[in-house]
Amino acid sequence: MENARRPAAMSLFNTVRNTIVPVHKEGYPFVAAFFVASLVLGWIFKPLFWIGMIFTLWCAYFFRDPERVTPQDDDLVISPADGKVSAIQMVTPPAELNLGSEPMLRISVFMNVFNCHVNRAPMRGRIVSINYRSGSFVNAELDKASEDNERNGLVIETQHGQIGVVQIAGLVARRILCWANPNEPVDAGERFGLIRFGSRLDVFLPAGAAPRVSLGQTAVAGETVIAEFASARGPVISRRS
Repeated sequence: MENARRPAAMSLFNTVRNTIVPVHKEGYPFVAAFFVASLVLGWIFKPLFWIGMIFTLWCAYFFRDPERVTPQDDDLVISPADGKVSAIQMVTPPAELNLGSEPMLRISVFMNVFNCHVNRAPMRGRIVSINYRSGSFVNAELDKASEDNERNGLVIETQHGQIGVVQIAGLVARRILCWANPNEPVDAGERFGLIRFGSRLDVFLPAGAAPRVSLGQTAVAGETVIAEFASARGPVISRRS
């Protein structure tokens, strides 16, 4: 009987472990601060403790960092962020990216405060440069946010040429994090940064890229194919990360 209970207990443990999404280490100080604040508020007025715990759980949810299964195909462009596709258009890339003055295909993904905010590389390649630019904090869903807001841009050399990936701060975001470095190789779906509390990612693609998403579509970072460079291809291999 005891041996029969043990597999059942292990099965329950594995189910719980697989269900709980890990929190990214960048979120630990925030989750801890919310929890301590909940304790202090609860000492003052007990119902405030439970209100604080709701915000603590939301903070942990915000900084979640789930595994993703990324298609490994150099012709595919994978979404760098969770969120809504807010723009698909031909525009001139930001000057600091040094991608030229000709319009490029830009696909934008807007992240609200309930989306996972860990950013992932859209294609495999080598990071050529990283350029930070200070700016304002207007609503990242607006088109002018690409020009006016604080942003951090990566240029990645890929099989199809150089692409741009721009992290854009939003209305309540106050810090862009990027732990990638110039001249480092990067895989499609690999984590490279995070933006706190509402923001946007722009991907600039050279000629030959065709959109594979629609406006308003929900994208999943590291999994959703947002564009591709070739239509004729064989089976796609995926990698879990």
